[in-house]
This record gives sequence, C-alpha cells and structure tokens, in this order.
Amino acid sequence: MASTAAPSETPGASLGAAVDAIRKAEQDIKLPGKFVTAFQGTAAAFQHVLTNQALLLAASVITMYIVLGVLYESFIHPITILSTLPSAGIGAMLALIMAGHDLDVLGIIGIILLIGIVKKNAIMMIDFALDAQRKGGLAPREAITQASLLRFRPILMTTMAALLGALPLMLSYGAGSELRRPLGLAIVGGLIVSQLLTLFTTPVIYLAFDRMEVARRRRSGAGPLAGREDEAPA
Repeated sequence: MASTAAPSETPGASLGAAVDAIRKAEQDIKLPGKFVTAFQGTAAAFQHVLTNQALLLAASVITMYIVLGVLYESFIHPITILSTLPSAGIGAMLALIMAGHDLDVLGIIGIILLIGIVKKNAIMMIDFALDAQRKGGLAPREAITQASLLRFRPILMTTMAALLGALPLMLSYGAGSELRRPLGLAIVGGLIVSQLLTLFTTPVIYLAFDRMEVARRRRSGAGPLAGREDEAPA
C-alpha cells in the first residue's frame, strides 16, 4: 500500500525544514513496513536535486579541469584556477546563514553561477602570467606580479558587474521574492569573499605550484621550458 505526503506551506518555514519535519513525523508514528511514503511536486524535485548536487558539482569541476588542462597544456595550472572555487562556496554559504536562509535549489544554482564568474577572474590572471613567462621570458614571480597589477581592474569590473546585477535579487520584495533572494545572497556573498581572498591566494598558489614543477623537473633531469626562466630571483 502506498501513500504520498507533501509538506504543507507554513509561513517562515523552508521547504527543507518541512521535509525534515514530515520525515520525523513518520518515524514518530511508526508506520508499518508495508507503508511506503513519497513526496510529489516541489518537494520531490527538491529531494532529487539535493541527491544529485554533489555529482553535478564534481562533474562540473572535473570537466573544467580537463578543458583548462588542454588549454594550458599543464596539469598544475588548472588546479591554481580551480583553487579559487572553495572561497566562493564558503562566501555563499556564509551569506545564506547570516540571512537565515537554508541551502535550497536556487542557492545551489547561485553557487554554480559563481563557479563560472570566479573561475573567469582567475583565468584572466593566470593566462596573463603564463603568456608573460612563455613569450616574454619573465620569471614566475615577476610574471604573476605583473598579472596581478595589470589584471586587477578587469577582474574588479567583472566582479562588480555580477555583484550589482545580483543586488536586485538579494534585496527584492513582493511576490516571489522568497525564491529569488537565496540566489542573490549566494552570488553576492560568494563574490565578496572570493574577491577579497583570491587576489592574495592565487599568486601564492601559482608560485608554490611553479616551484613544485621546477623541483620535479630537476629530479627527473629535464631542462626548463624553452623561453622561460624557471628560477625567479629572491
């Protein structure tokens, strides 16, 4: 025998809290094993998204790593670019928590949008540094320093354009605003935290991975890349 259950709409309660409350009620009343309960509509879609969100995020990160690895012909520089993603996710979660919102479907969509925006900012910096090393013959430290200075304005403009575009979502009121607000909060919080952190962490990670690559080449007896000065002056 099967029965379906759907969460009732309670003002101020999130869909996730309603689903948890229904599951707890099922345990409290101790339904016989022959009873099967299931959600329909929005609640069913919510559970489906939460079940697959980890796989979707992992697949997107792996796909980006493969594409960036082919683009830069390197195994380590894509990791430098992807290292900017955790700060964006942490910023999005902090913004949602501070505003009293749970991580719902739209919050997850906001985090996925953040992946593209934050990754683009890191690409602008790393791409310029690699070009300065391979074609300009600059040392890694000089290349990433020059990239940080010259690409600061485009990175800031990209971040501000996305942030200002998300502000109406975060500050919206009226019909349907409760659906749009988590999306805006995730984007704004993630952009602010990632912008403050990645401008400092990306050059550090770039130089750390470059030193690891130089050490690996020395151990394997391979020479430096053509047109590149691997050792930066102290």
